[in-house]
Amino acid sequence: MTVLSEIVENVRSRVEREKKENPKEEVEHPGARSLKKSIESNSSGASVIAELKRASPSAGEIRSDFPVSELAESVARGGAVGISVLTEPEWFEGRKEFLTEVREEVDLPVLRKDFIVDEYQLYQSAEIGADAVLLIAEVLGSKLPKFVSEARDLGMESLVEVSNKDQANIACFAEPDLLGINNRDLKTMEIDISRTEEIQEYLPEEFVSISESGIESRQDVDRVLGTGVDAVLVGTAVMEAEDVESKVRELASGGS
Repeated sequence: MTVLSEIVENVRSRVEREKKENPKEEVEHPGARSLKKSIESNSSGASVIAELKRASPSAGEIRSDFPVSELAESVARGGAVGISVLTEPEWFEGRKEFLTEVREEVDLPVLRKDFIVDEYQLYQSAEIGADAVLLIAEVLGSKLPKFVSEARDLGMESLVEVSNKDQANIACFAEPDLLGINNRDLKTMEIDISRTEEIQEYLPEEFVSISESGIESRQDVDRVLGTGVDAVLVGTAVMEAEDVESKVRELASGGS
């Protein structure tokens, strides 16, 4: 069993419990902030989506000190165009409450980063205030267009994540708001930034694209932006930094 399949299996079990404990009801989104527009309107440097996460399957514990509100303020001051919040509890030590706290603290659009396998999680995402949700093409397959449409109906944008050209085909057909290229192989957990270079040239120009995983320095940012992607999503490098604000500023503008 791969790490991805194990995570997905655990998520399915968790969602079934949550559905019984909190049945789906009508939800009203608090008012979406567009991550897509935040990227497109940014003119002050590289568009960086900073990710708040405590841990990951590949790195283990990344940041033990995790004052969510303070971290959100720091990345906002550093020039991030959006914030990604890990809400998966078993492997990433995330909590749904983190996202709500971030959204209340800053005015940036907030992305829910989790392994969404059930439509119930879309309603849940709207309820906690997510402006956008991560949808993984490798996980959802043929269900992807339905999930993109459902998220849009609930007032949220979709960042559809792909890691090869076949998945990119599926993603483009679903017409997402944002298209993410994951430099990490979710089966082996190995990172290769050249994945962005290979897939970006294959994507239609009208898609707003984001390079994800393995980006640690301004040099890495420049490399992937050189392929034509519109933004980068950076988690581990930001969370490992002693000065989070300065790290985001370095990635976004090249300065510290």
